[in-house]
Amino acid sequence: MPGAEVAFDTTVAIAILNGREDVARWSRGFDVIWLPVPVLGEFHFGAENSGKPEENLRRVDELAARCKVLILGEATARTYSTLRLDLKRKGKPIPENDLWIAAVCVEHDIPLATTDGHFREVSSLRILVPERDRPTFPSRPSA
Repeated sequence: MPGAEVAFDTTVAIAILNGREDVARWSRGFDVIWLPVPVLGEFHFGAENSGKPEENLRRVDELAARCKVLILGEATARTYSTLRLDLKRKGKPIPENDLWIAAVCVEHDIPLATTDGHFREVSSLRILVPERDRPTFPSRPSA
């Protein structure tokens, strides 16, 4: 679908890096794939902390080159605060990096591809699961 976009959580991006052809094929249904900055941070840490840092950093860089980076800013911080407070009130906190990933996706109204179930606690986040959801979804209404 023209204009279809998605952001990858670390779980989905790792599946692609690890050669999961079903997830890679699914991802080709999108025109734009975003990598939120916290996902890149997790990747760089994992690569540098591995037994093959040069090889793994190269693989991360190759994936990042095929995607657009989703930057965090002041509006992300406000969205983060709202989401974190909502989750606290519900008694359903999620990991800190995942909260930042959710915040930047909610801020930009970009669905998140993930297999982590705790993202469902973020009520304003659109979630796509590669094994379940088709890579097509309604376009945002035009202004």
